[in-house]
Amino acid sequence: MERLTDAQRKILLRSWAFYANPAQVAPEGDWRVWLFLGGRGAGKTRAGAEWIAQGVRDNRMHRVALVAATHGEARAVMVEGASGLLKSAPEARFEPANNRVLWPEGQVATLLSADKPDSIRGHQFDGAWGDEFAKWPEPQDALDMLSMALRLGEDPRLMLSTTPRPIAALKELMARKDVTMTRSGTMDNEVHLAPGVVDALIARYGGTRLGRQELDGELIEDNENALWQRSWIERGRIHPPAPALSTVVVGVDPPASLHGDECGIVVAGRAEDRAGYVLADRSAGGLHPSQWAERVARAFADFKADYVVVETNQGGAMVREVLSRAAANLPIRAVNATRDKMTRASPASMLYEQGRVRHAGTFPELEDQLCQYDGKGPSPDRLDALVWALSELFPAMETGPRIRNA
Repeated sequence: MERLTDAQRKILLRSWAFYANPAQVAPEGDWRVWLFLGGRGAGKTRAGAEWIAQGVRDNRMHRVALVAATHGEARAVMVEGASGLLKSAPEARFEPANNRVLWPEGQVATLLSADKPDSIRGHQFDGAWGDEFAKWPEPQDALDMLSMALRLGEDPRLMLSTTPRPIAALKELMARKDVTMTRSGTMDNEVHLAPGVVDALIARYGGTRLGRQELDGELIEDNENALWQRSWIERGRIHPPAPALSTVVVGVDPPASLHGDECGIVVAGRAEDRAGYVLADRSAGGLHPSQWAERVARAFADFKADYVVVETNQGGAMVREVLSRAAANLPIRAVNATRDKMTRASPASMLYEQGRVRHAGTFPELEDQLCQYDGKGPSPDRLDALVWALSELFPAMETGPRIRNA
């Protein structure tokens, strides 16, 4: 480096091949699909953006597809994000109104949404990048449509970047002979992350099933000791919207601390056919009390809920106060947990096994928690919020909480 001129140093530091991790570089050889499995912050997005940018520069890609779970995520992450395409291809410009990225020489990348697989019909591409494949609402249908659209050029290829989840579409993809895989964990990209982030994540999640999946990028099968099975969720899944509902509630499991811990917020309803429907998972971490209370109030308003059911074991008076500040006259029903989490969750899991609860859409984080929690590790806040909601919708459940109006 000392022998290089300033101009040479700038060129070198802009060279992706110089400082990319091996997993972030497209493999050599004859493959149709490059599957990059990585943990959070492992550099998946940057790898996809650089692959597309280089493909355009090399004149291998002229019509490109950029696919995410939604149009909003395609724009926010794949195009305009900190590691998005505009960072890797500064010569390109984004046209939000047309959902496309244009290069000076006429190449174009079209933003597409995996939640509407049929919208991919009619397009033709010579390259495609799909981000967070395991999070797509209809992964197999969207992948099928995208694969059929890859029919231009001499060697059309697809790159899929994702944190792995044990869904059928991903497992089938991994078994294909025309798929090549690279893997990277969060720790492999530590130098590009904020100081202390990796240490904090390892301290909390290191060695856990969630940590192995979300940090190490491992494909973790369902926990045989968990109360839920993924097959129960899949067989009851429906495309939103749900049918007319007689009752809608927002289940809330407040964080134990004033900030940082996750707040479980799950919206569910019950229909005239006596089935329960999970409508949304609005859970989030790192929020102050006023922030998660506002999130609860928005969920209540968005789904025209009848009331909020919230656990008040931890600071009951404070919980009611912050919720009341977020929305005046918010109808609240407080519950007290009198049994351990696995015991009070068992009746809810039985409802799934009996086919009485259906998911109106896909809720990856909630579903992972249901199928992995075995009574050990961090508190399953999303699971708890779901259990509180279902205990209201199915009062015969012997979950153990004592309910009172607040």
